[in-house]
Amino acid sequence: MSEPLPALCLIAMPGRRRRTVELAQETERRGFAGIYVPSPTGGMSTCEALSWNTASITFGTAIAPIYQRTIVDFAQSAAMMHEVSGGRFRLGIGIAHGPSYVRMGVTPGKPLADTRGFIEKLRAETGFGPLPPIYVAALRKKMVALAGELAQGVIFANVCLSHMAESLAALPAAKRNAPDFFIGNMLPTCINDDVAAAREVNRRTLSNYAFLPNYRNYWKEAAYVEEMNAIEKAIAEGRRDDVPKYLTDKWLADNTLFGPAAKVREGVARWRAAGVHTPILVPSSAGGNQMKAIEEVFAAFG
Repeated sequence: MSEPLPALCLIAMPGRRRRTVELAQETERRGFAGIYVPSPTGGMSTCEALSWNTASITFGTAIAPIYQRTIVDFAQSAAMMHEVSGGRFRLGIGIAHGPSYVRMGVTPGKPLADTRGFIEKLRAETGFGPLPPIYVAALRKKMVALAGELAQGVIFANVCLSHMAESLAALPAAKRNAPDFFIGNMLPTCINDDVAAAREVNRRTLSNYAFLPNYRNYWKEAAYVEEMNAIEKAIAEGRRDDVPKYLTDKWLADNTLFGPAAKVREGVARWRAAGVHTPILVPSSAGGNQMKAIEEVFAAFG
């Protein structure tokens, strides 16, 4: 029996939104495990389009920042998509990170308390019809534990394969093995026969996350203390261009997929074996934009 396909991350960039919906339909036809949409460029809006324009595939927000909308607005939109899609929508929520708070003009509170309060208040909104399953975007173990307590799933992003067992240990054993509890991970992926070129694409992608304290704290927890300390020193000294060089090849191999198609497929299998039931490929290309990257994923898993 062949391995099931992974899920796919799609981002509806301005000027390519209709094409993104078409790619979602192609993703569905090809039998991928799902479509997950991050917050940039309107993840909730993209999911609403998918609720009308797909027929069978599971889809959801990889993370909808809880500060982005009112509770009532979240409930109305989520109930609408849940109903229209026939129960295929998943509401992935999270606290996001510093730069997004600036864009939203909000001041966050305590992450765990705010996430708990959001889920409880959302579920109290019963006037709009049934709500979809809630997935919690998590990095560190306390948030993973909260997902296991209150939600129907957990979504990681850019985490380390070597640390996965420790992260999942924060879930009750029954949840780790339950078919109805979702465990996914957003995996930066670049498919190219030139391994070095593909690795460098992922290094550029992950460099943006290296400036975020919440990610650095997670990577320290995952035993990359020396690398993160060097990055923090470079940032403090104004050497921002030096940050990528501290993202070592070993570190990139631990939290991204890159190289020829066969190597990427093997990587997906390793993540499944580590307990991530649904690896979610976040495609980039060494030879083009997201559209090209998705074509490369389709070819690799065709």
